[in-house]
Amino acid sequence: MLKIYVDADACPVKSEVLRVGVRHGAQIYIVSNGGIRPSDHPLVQTVIVDQSPDAADQWIVEDCGSGDLVVTTDIPLAALAVEKGAEVIKPNGEVITEKNIDTIVASRNLMADIRGADPFFQSKGKAFSNADRSRFLNSLERLLRQKR
Repeated sequence: MLKIYVDADACPVKSEVLRVGVRHGAQIYIVSNGGIRPSDHPLVQTVIVDQSPDAADQWIVEDCGSGDLVVTTDIPLAALAVEKGAEVIKPNGEVITEKNIDTIVASRNLMADIRGADPFFQSKGKAFSNADRSRFLNSLERLLRQKR
């Protein structure tokens, strides 16, 4: 059975994952350190981890495997999931695979170095938009159809 893992803390597309994932018959794990309303659907499991940093990430990495799908914006988590054979999709619809993870990690590290070298660097992240949500839905649907 296809498994979808959602790094749910601050994830803006949880309801979209549930709607599309359930329609495709996927087992869905909503992983967070609390504050998430559990679903009563039998294909959806809410996993509450402790409050330690990266506890949700660690749970996902320990449980996911080849062919699974992970929904996250966390690049270190994405790298570990890809290493285990999973595919990753960000809430903006960007798909992360073994083909592009090295470039994404390098870009993340470069930006961290730039922010560290210039304390006045004010990177204003782009707000999550309806276009991002639409791209996510299209990417998720395409990935799930490919996996069937």
